[in-house]
Amino acid sequence: MAPKLSKKFPESCLLIFVGVVIGVILVHVTDSVHITDSSHVSPLTPDTFFFYMLPPIILDAGYFMPNRLFFDHLGTILLFAVIGTIFNTLTIGASLWAVGLTGLFSCDTPLLDMFLFGSLISAVDPVAVLAVFEEIHVNEILYIVVFGESLLNDAVTVVLYHLFESYKYMGIEHIICTDILSGFANFFVVAIGGTVIGVLWGFATGFVTRFTNEVRVIEPIFIFVMAYLAYLNAEIFHMSGILAITFCGITMKNYVEANISHKSHTTIKYTMKMLSSSSETIIFMLLGVATVSNSHEWNTWFVVLTIIFCSVYRVIGVIIFTAIANRFRLHQLDKVEKFVLSYGGLRGAVAFALALLIKEDVVPHKPMYITTTIAVVYFTVFFQGMTIKPLVKILNVKTAEKRKPSMNERIHERLMDHTMAAIEDILGQHGNYHIRDRFKRFDNKFIRPFLLRNHQGAEPKILETYSKLAMRDAMDYMRRNASTIGNISGTESMSAIFKNYTANNLNGSLCSIHKQQQFSFVTNGLCLTISFD
Repeated sequence: MAPKLSKKFPESCLLIFVGVVIGVILVHVTDSVHITDSSHVSPLTPDTFFFYMLPPIILDAGYFMPNRLFFDHLGTILLFAVIGTIFNTLTIGASLWAVGLTGLFSCDTPLLDMFLFGSLISAVDPVAVLAVFEEIHVNEILYIVVFGESLLNDAVTVVLYHLFESYKYMGIEHIICTDILSGFANFFVVAIGGTVIGVLWGFATGFVTRFTNEVRVIEPIFIFVMAYLAYLNAEIFHMSGILAITFCGITMKNYVEANISHKSHTTIKYTMKMLSSSSETIIFMLLGVATVSNSHEWNTWFVVLTIIFCSVYRVIGVIIFTAIANRFRLHQLDKVEKFVLSYGGLRGAVAFALALLIKEDVVPHKPMYITTTIAVVYFTVFFQGMTIKPLVKILNVKTAEKRKPSMNERIHERLMDHTMAAIEDILGQHGNYHIRDRFKRFDNKFIRPFLLRNHQGAEPKILETYSKLAMRDAMDYMRRNASTIGNISGTESMSAIFKNYTANNLNGSLCSIHKQQQFSFVTNGLCLTISFD
């Protein structure tokens, strides 16, 4: 209804504004009927967020994750998500505690309280990042680094939060060296455990869908239910549910797609997008509703210094960690990309939900932390979210190209993968290509035969590209011969035209598929045979 507004403001900003309006109305209604329970006004509780709102968004992100891009840049993503989050937590917490010693906040700020607050405010939120970065269409590498960081650092933030919360219960005078070492060990157990649980549930989903060819209607249900069970299973064992559902989605994408029907794939795709989009909408609206409350405690210096420290240490962290990452990267992150990485550290509902988890009997200044968290979320979403789009245009940041790879590109990509793996073997270096090649061999020999109904075949990506190109050619043929459309009486006639077109013009393109992963196709009179050992 207001296209000018949507061009200037990100959708997340407009949703938060709508939430504030709804919150004002709810407050007036509750005041008029004398309702004192705050849950009627602010329904965004930590349980609501972590168990109902967040899983659909993370599942959608994991299922449609560009796997190759994600794993190619996994080292850089982990550097920012793990080391970067720990750096931000410790620096923000220590800086706020040091300033608090001067008496500027006019309130007591213990060190553990500041570290607890630093852990929750360091969370780069995937919901906010998705909402903004999908609108500005930055290039794939920049997108995957920022989005991958925001996805994985949620798990890091939750672990750090619970770690400092347990230290707070113990008291700083009772913490010994063993407690610190066990805290770091717990971090690795939670992260690796969540990942393993997600992969196992992804394998289980692939195995189940191997036998659903007679009952196609239940395939989408299995995908959603088993992904959610992976999340709950990880949370039951106090592992990272976010990592579990992320890697469950990545695993399911690799093995489930080959078992389910095309209709099930379409259903899963659009249902997942609908649930994810609905959850994002509700989260931002409830953030706006939660703003309208009587339980806020405003401390100007604390709010201002938190925003400054979050921004400054984000920039310092990006400079340090990109310098480290560029020593091992082929694609160097330049100054403009560093700026977007620094500017893309948006805070959102994850930080707010963690702030709500704080127990007021343990941390007396909980209302001040919640108010400050909301202020930081508003600053990053409104100021940074609104200005990042014009800044990307001014700085000429390379944007993504929305196009499908051609058959030539697919074949050359596979050819280069095998060539680089062979070169690494000859040189005795075990890099990305060697690891990917070894995994594909193991996958084809041991995993795919158990999880896929028809595991003997050529490269699935090349076959997928071929089928899309064949369909595009068939549609072009239909457009060029529009006069024949009037004679079509039903779907059988349409399929017959496609079949005849394929037989006459593509000359039986897909000639053969063998166990040795060899296939041939004919195009423009040229027969090309590709064989993968």
